[in-house]
Amino acid sequence: MSFSGDVKEELSRQFPKGRHCQIAEIAAILGFTGRIEEVQGARTLRIYTENISLARKYFLLMRKTFHADVTVSVRQNVYLHKNRIFMVSLSEPKQMQQVLQAVKWQNGRQENIRTEELANRLLVQKSCCRRAFIRGAFLSAGSMSDPEKAYHLEIVCNSQERARQLQEIINSFEMEAKIVQRKKSYVVYLKEGSQIVDILNIMEAHVSLLNMENVRILKEMRNSVNRQVNCETANINKTVSAAVKQVEDINYIKSMRGLDSLPDNLKEIALIRLQYPQAPLKELGTFLEPPVGKSGVNHRLRKLCEMAEEIRQTHE
Repeated sequence: MSFSGDVKEELSRQFPKGRHCQIAEIAAILGFTGRIEEVQGARTLRIYTENISLARKYFLLMRKTFHADVTVSVRQNVYLHKNRIFMVSLSEPKQMQQVLQAVKWQNGRQENIRTEELANRLLVQKSCCRRAFIRGAFLSAGSMSDPEKAYHLEIVCNSQERARQLQEIINSFEMEAKIVQRKKSYVVYLKEGSQIVDILNIMEAHVSLLNMENVRILKEMRNSVNRQVNCETANINKTVSAAVKQVEDINYIKSMRGLDSLPDNLKEIALIRLQYPQAPLKELGTFLEPPVGKSGVNHRLRKLCEMAEEIRQTHE
């Protein structure tokens, strides 16, 4: 199972204690996957999903919250022969009316009051209800990348208005969810690893949160080691390149004028560099009499390089 599938499986086992939160989660599921259909002359409230975790969660929520006589049936997807579609249906009129009134799709006179938003704002006034709503939204239309590869969590909405409401609900927890249009859909997404950890906590996917944190720690350790190795490698390459250039310049001076033409301090460092071509500057300084620090060695070698350049220019 994918990491996203593991998260949904964990969320399917999380049940809110408060009835108002249970209704908020049901409202989210119905907002994404629910529809009212005519089945054999009778109205039926039904959700369609390929995710067995969502079908099980919705079935149990409806039983727990409304004691509703929901039924589950399975059919093969005619377009994708390997995929099964789960249908969770409620047909009993009084129970259906109770559910539709609770999620604010109908009023007491059985009039349609459903808006273009995902859910009536009265259902998500409390922080606990917003948590349950986000959980239901992710179960219904969410996915996330394997954190080993990338940090990305998204929930797909079928309209901009619905996406904006979901974004607003997520951002009420000090998140920074964004929206992007993808063909005819609007995707609410998070890309920061820390924020994805936070939203897993909001949805109460604590096991998945710990698994992701372990991945993040390992990735950060690997990145830190890689940065350190790259930095050390760059420094070594820089040191080796500089040493090679210094040896070339000293040999050029030697061939053109001879090292005896140099002042004693420059002649001394030139001979030491030729003797120890790969030694770092600090180590070279210890071979001098008296010993010289790194900056002093660097100053003398730079003078030799300048002299070599002057000789080259006069012989061009």
